[in-house]
Parts: sequence; structure tokens; C-alpha cells
Amino acid sequence: MQRRTFLGGASLAAAAPASGHIALEPKPLFDISPYLYMQFMEPLGVTDASVDGAWDWDADDWRKDFVEVVRDLAPDVIRWGGIYAQYYKWREGIGPASARPPVRNHTWGGRESNRVGTHEFIDLCRRTGAEPLWCVNFLSDGRKRYWNTPGGLNRSGDAREAAGWVSYCNDPSHAERRRNGAAEPFRVKLWQIGNETSYGGTGFTLEEAAHHTVEFARAMKQRDPSISLIGWGDRCGREGGRLWAGEMLQRAGEHLDYVAVHTMAQQSPKDSNAAIGSLAYQAQPEKAWEELRRMSGQLEAFLEEVEAEVRAASRRAKIAVTEGHPSLLHNLSPLLMEWLSGAYCGRVMNIYQRHGDMVKICTGADFAGNRWTVNAVMFSAWSSWLLPAGSVMRLFKRVNGKQAVRVAAAPAGLDIAASRTGSRFYLHVANMDYRDAVEATFAVDGMAVVGGKVHEIAPGNPREAVDMDRPKVFAPKERVLPQGAAVTCRFPARSVSAVELETRPA
Repeated sequence: MQRRTFLGGASLAAAAPASGHIALEPKPLFDISPYLYMQFMEPLGVTDASVDGAWDWDADDWRKDFVEVVRDLAPDVIRWGGIYAQYYKWREGIGPASARPPVRNHTWGGRESNRVGTHEFIDLCRRTGAEPLWCVNFLSDGRKRYWNTPGGLNRSGDAREAAGWVSYCNDPSHAERRRNGAAEPFRVKLWQIGNETSYGGTGFTLEEAAHHTVEFARAMKQRDPSISLIGWGDRCGREGGRLWAGEMLQRAGEHLDYVAVHTMAQQSPKDSNAAIGSLAYQAQPEKAWEELRRMSGQLEAFLEEVEAEVRAASRRAKIAVTEGHPSLLHNLSPLLMEWLSGAYCGRVMNIYQRHGDMVKICTGADFAGNRWTVNAVMFSAWSSWLLPAGSVMRLFKRVNGKQAVRVAAAPAGLDIAASRTGSRFYLHVANMDYRDAVEATFAVDGMAVVGGKVHEIAPGNPREAVDMDRPKVFAPKERVLPQGAAVTCRFPARSVSAVELETRPA
């Protein structure tokens, strides 16, 4: 593949950096969730090789290059399912691989081999340090077309089937799992009941979904009371309809630990003439940047609305954004291979962390494949690499504290989420100014900042792109912050940085 050179926005006039003050309040606000950086894996048929494309068919194992990149990405959770869960039968993916039936992918076209099933997916999670999250077949989310597919096959899954999967994974003495080569239980903690149940108007009503959620939850927790369950809470019809979250929790909340929403609708342009809605962004990168900024505002407003409903309905339930990628050009926008989307993802992940008292599971991308640009990991036939969103999620996951703290003051243009572990403070900084750098001095109330370092992704060209020939183009660069009476850092335009600050009592 030849390297690409983009002209749009490649040379920007240098300007003296704006200056300001970043002030932190050290009091912990809430614990940062161990599931804040999730990835999502779904068999996508002819649309994207996704699962089967990550499998080495000669070695009969996961591709080594894929596992290495995912281990480096270090996702907290990997979720299996999505729309595919509406007709997925988990028993077709266990036992000898030669005996597993290929099945039709009813949503994305083509057929799935079932070579990757329960054991193989758990193995990937274990190799990469991620918790597995299964999305169970929830009576096909009420979509009756899967209850009687061509050939008279019922592809829906009932509560008994879901409970059987819990037993297969978590029962220490489960005989069939042991015969299939796993003597020890998988101990899967996270399970989602239903996926996009409210979308499209062809599935369950809210009342039906709540009734069956209780049915599934009781059956699944009877097999393992320690599991955490995620119910569906998004809008009816995706946009304009009522949220399900509040009423779902009122009806089924005693059984649920989380309610799920998806944020693709909020991460798509509302203006039919938007540059990011077509390839027009290539000639108008600065206009595209302003549209991305507005789009992130749509996301934050939606989260605030969901939070209000959840708080009013439950004292303990939290929010899971189990699909949270942008929706541009049917998931095929080349913009998502370029740096502007990386800087945008920095702000999105900051939004999730700032709302982390309620948002406990989330993802800023789909997971892996060879075609969709919404992925975190892209692969060819020979290699795997991170797209911009993946590079940002990797950086923020690796350089982060255990407890959130408040940013009391910051220069205009800098979007910041802050945290701490002991006396060390961490800042995730996205400079949302398209043209100008910002220079800032750090202060922590009641403490002296004595040094630190910054890990920075700051391509000079806003349209810089990653590909198989330059897989490390968005690797962060580390530099030590100068010590002195005031520790200062310069944040380039459109950059994403993770800052570590060392402090001592003042």
C-alpha cells in the first residue's frame, strides 16, 4: 500500500501559544471504573471480516499479530454479540470445531463459520487481560422474523438457553465444558440481556421487554447469583422516542446492575450538508473539526439525560455504553483513519470519564476488522494496527489514576478529565483548538507540583492517516516536564495528551 499525502490543512500558520492555568482539586470524586475502556466484537458477515479475519486458519488459533496489538491496546472488557446476538445460538460454537455448523448472518450477509465460539473468545480475553461480556439471545429482542427463518428454523433464544450458557461458563463442575477441554470455570461476570431492543419498532414493547428481562434475570442468576446483568434502556426508535432506562429500572431494576445505551445516533451529524457526512471533509478539514466538536456536545447532552432517568429510578444501577462509536458514512468514513478523529475521540473518552460516577462501561470504537473505519483495530492479511481511536484509548487506559478529581480551572480550548492515585495526578487533555497551541501551568490545591511527564499525540497535519505501512504513526511521544517554581506544559493544536504530575504536600 502506498503512503498517502493529504494537502487539506497540511500547513497551518504557527501562532504564539495561548497561556493559562490548570487547577485541580485533590478530593476524590468517585472511583474510576475498571470497565471504562471496553471493546466490542461482533461477526459482521460480508460487511467486515471482523471475527473470522482475526483467526489464523493454518495455525488454527488467533493470529499472533492480532493478539499482540490487542494485548497492547489492553481493553478492560471485550463484548461479544451486538445485533448478531438476536439469532446467535451459543451451543453451535462449542465442541469440536469440525462439527460446528456454519450459519447465516441474517443482518450483515454471508455465513459465519462458528470457528470462534465460547472457548476461543474466552481464550482471547484471557490472553489480552480483558473481562468477557456476553450479550445473550433475548428472544431475538422480540423480532419475530427470527422465530421462523427460512427452512422453519427458530433462531431465538429463551431464558433457559441463556441460563444454560451461564452454567456452562461458570459452574465449576459443568461436565460438558470439562469434556470440551476447560476443567476450570470461565467465571464470566458481565452479561447483557438484549441488544437495541427498542430500535426499529419491530421488537418488544417496553412492557414486554421488562417482563422478559425479569424472566431472563431470574433464570440466569439462579445459575450464578454473583453475575452482573445489563438491561436495555435506550430510546424507542433511536431518536425522538422516549428513553426506556427509567421505566426498565422501575420494573426490573432489582435484577439489573446496569442499563445499556448506544450513542451512534448522538455521534452523527444532524445537518444534511455537514462536511463529515460525506467526503467533503477532505477539502474542508477545519469545518469538519467544528462539526466534530458540536457532535461531542450532542453526546454529552444525551448522557446527562440518561443519568437523570437512572438516578430517579434506582439507587444502585449504573450506565453501560456498550456501543459508543461515531456513525459516519455507514461506518466506512476515511476520516476515522485520520487524526482529526483521534482528537475527537480524546474528548469523547474525557466525557465518559467525567461522567464516571454513573458511566461504568463504555467504548469509543468497535473492535476489529479489515473494512470498517469505526474499529479500534484494523488488520490486513498480514498485519494488525490501531486506528486513531484505538491509539487514544490505549494511551488513556495506560496513563490514568484510580480516582477522579475535579478540574477547577483550565484555559479555554482544553478539554480535560483528571484523576489521581496517591500523590500522583493524571490529566487527559484534548486541545480542541484547531489552529493554536495552549500553554498551561499546573496547580493542585494544597499540594506542590514538583515534576512530571507528558505522553503526547500531536501530528502536525490534521489529516495525517494511519495504514499498514505506517502502523505507529500515532504512537505517543514522551517528554519530561521541566521542573521549576511553576511546572508548565505546551499542548499543540488538535493534540491529545496524557500528563502525569508528581506532587508533595505544600
